[in-house]
Amino acid sequence: MSVPLTANHKSLQSHRLDGLLDWAQMLSGAGLIAFMWMHMTLVASVVISPSIMNAIAEFFEATGMAQVGGPLVFLLFLAHFALAARKIPFRLEGQKTIWEHARLLRHTDTWLWVVQAVSAMIILVMGAIHMWVVLSDLPITALKSAARVQSGAWIFFYLLLLPLVELHVGIGLYRIAVKWGLAGRAERKGLKRGENLLTLIFISIGVLTLIRFWFLKG
Repeated sequence: MSVPLTANHKSLQSHRLDGLLDWAQMLSGAGLIAFMWMHMTLVASVVISPSIMNAIAEFFEATGMAQVGGPLVFLLFLAHFALAARKIPFRLEGQKTIWEHARLLRHTDTWLWVVQAVSAMIILVMGAIHMWVVLSDLPITALKSAARVQSGAWIFFYLLLLPLVELHVGIGLYRIAVKWGLAGRAERKGLKRGENLLTLIFISIGVLTLIRFWFLKG
């Protein structure tokens, strides 16, 4: 009789751990979504005036938020990826199975998960590069950001990273709402429309910001 009880106890502990890890993944994802929207809004202030962006950057420098907050966000970024990676197949066989199931099911939410998983892999590399370049060259200024965008292939780097991040963030917000019961089946269609609109708005803001940086001269 002790064997089944031990097995059930271990199974219960495993489910509890999975539940805690799911909570951690959701909370870290929500935190990164809030950060990305705030980050995009603050950087986009350059469209209005470079002096406004510089003033905001100086505030973060003076309060130590850039020096401390930047590395903390990077650690949160890595932690979120590690938590999400539990459910991403890294072996070729698993990837083929997911792809075949997505094609057979023809389920929109399944394809959204595939897009989110693929974008996560690319964002992990490109996001780490972006954060390293910015955090290793403080303080942040509008002219410094403009010089980076105008040099080499950085403009293409950001034109790829921008839509990937916003798609990942938008899908993530939708999946959080669905998974955690914030949106029922009846609300999903409207939620998808809202998520698509929000994603389009932030991509547009990002493109305008890159255009402003491209033409900004010292």
